[in-house]
Amino acid sequence: MKTLVCLFLIFIIVLSCGNEVINIPKPPTYLRLDLPKHEYIHFTDHCDYTFDISKLYQVKKVTDNTGETCHKDIELGPLNGVIHFSYINMTEPLSKYVNYSIDKVDEHKIKASAIEDIKILRPQDRVFGTMFELQGDVASPFQFYLTDSTTRFISGVVYFNSRPNYDSLKPSLEYLKVDLVKMLNSFQWKK
Repeated sequence: MKTLVCLFLIFIIVLSCGNEVINIPKPPTYLRLDLPKHEYIHFTDHCDYTFDISKLYQVKKVTDNTGETCHKDIELGPLNGVIHFSYINMTEPLSKYVNYSIDKVDEHKIKASAIEDIKILRPQDRVFGTMFELQGDVASPFQFYLTDSTTRFISGVVYFNSRPNYDSLKPSLEYLKVDLVKMLNSFQWKK
């Protein structure tokens, strides 16, 4: 009798569990970003450098309490971000500036799933540097520095005006990487 009751209870439990539909929440979706073909213009002004930049981006002058500087904010248009571009006349040994830039990249190691670097070495133009691509949910997915190795140093950091969600930003990051590589490879010091 006990066996029959146990089998009946098991049968009832199996029947009651079979028809229930379990709703699984779907992750949020993001609008697809349709970006145009890469086109560039040559940027130059009174500062000691020139480079090619995407037609989509706008270079803004940065001023401080002493007036106009050679620091720039490059607004990334439809990518909804900015490149903070800093120019320094070196007064300390080069290693101090390079180490500072690398330390800034290292601050993101906690969130980064990978850090890749691209070397820029053009001795004929006296342009040397590195671009860092930080993958993962990091605040600044690209950082770079360029130098002539003796007197001038440039550093740059990319920020997006959104929460760092690597999966949703990936199409924008891939598009921006092409433009950054073009900018850094076309970079020239004025004599």
